[in-house]
Amino acid sequence: MRWTWPFKSRNGDDRNGEDGCAFAADPRPDFLCVGAQKAGTSWLYQQLAEHPDFWMPPLKELHYFDQLSRIPPVASARARDDRDHHFLESLKRLSARSHLDLEDYARLFAPKGSLLSGDITPAYSMLNDEVIERIVNHFPNLKVIFLARDPVERAWSQLSMGVRLRNISPFNTTDVHDVIRNLLDPGVLLRSHPSKVVARWKRYVRPELFRVYFFDDLENNPAELRRSIVVFLGGDPNKPNGRLNAHQNSNVGREKPRLTAKVRVRVAKFFEQELKACAKDLGGPARHWPARYGFSIFCVFWQLADYLDLFAWLDLDCLTL
Repeated sequence: MRWTWPFKSRNGDDRNGEDGCAFAADPRPDFLCVGAQKAGTSWLYQQLAEHPDFWMPPLKELHYFDQLSRIPPVASARARDDRDHHFLESLKRLSARSHLDLEDYARLFAPKGSLLSGDITPAYSMLNDEVIERIVNHFPNLKVIFLARDPVERAWSQLSMGVRLRNISPFNTTDVHDVIRNLLDPGVLLRSHPSKVVARWKRYVRPELFRVYFFDDLENNPAELRRSIVVFLGGDPNKPNGRLNAHQNSNVGREKPRLTAKVRVRVAKFFEQELKACAKDLGGPARHWPARYGFSIFCVFWQLADYLDLFAWLDLDCLTL
């Protein structure tokens, strides 16, 4: 069954191939991007919003699952057509409730019609197991992606953004103690352990529906990263994004405080175990993260080998009893 959504597309074309924009009779998101903040999620939103196989919400970050009873700041959202206005009004009503309503959340995506759509909210990296389990149980075919970034670089980028947006008080970026104090803020700390975020989501999402991508690839080969993500989400990577190419990123070039060598060493030490965990658990470019700061991943494998030897010894000992 297909209904007609009698509004024009905000992109100025009809991507459903009809005079009106058809919308889904059984609406639901096709995917979530659950982070990480400062790891390329804005770039991803821009790429998908301009791709002809996708209809993306007019607001990049919906924050539905992490900010119950708080009206999202929709004043700065795009509102190019009636579909956008309808989406934003529905989101405001839904977000004002004090409980999760997954059916009405799914209905937010009705304007997508036959296209693909999803929710890109990096704060979902901090959701607890109970909420993740509810989401996945309700949307068993939901695809989930996570953009991972070197914890040292990611945390410094977040602190820089926080100062720029005045979300955190200005601090002495050359003072190690000031920097560590800000790293211990829960809003920074909980976002800075990608190995734990990935492990938490993978406990509930089927392996074939979960993917980790890397900020390193956005820096080195954004076209290939775009292609890989679009294919995983079910789109055609050969379709152009209008005038937007994969190398365009509105966040590139923003000024940041200089990370001094002394502070860099201390921050790296702060994240040493997480850097090694990422190298072991995430693989890919993360395998090279510890070496950037002079850490060796081999000690992790030697530790693991010691544990395996211990388990083998205990098993052998039990057999002889």
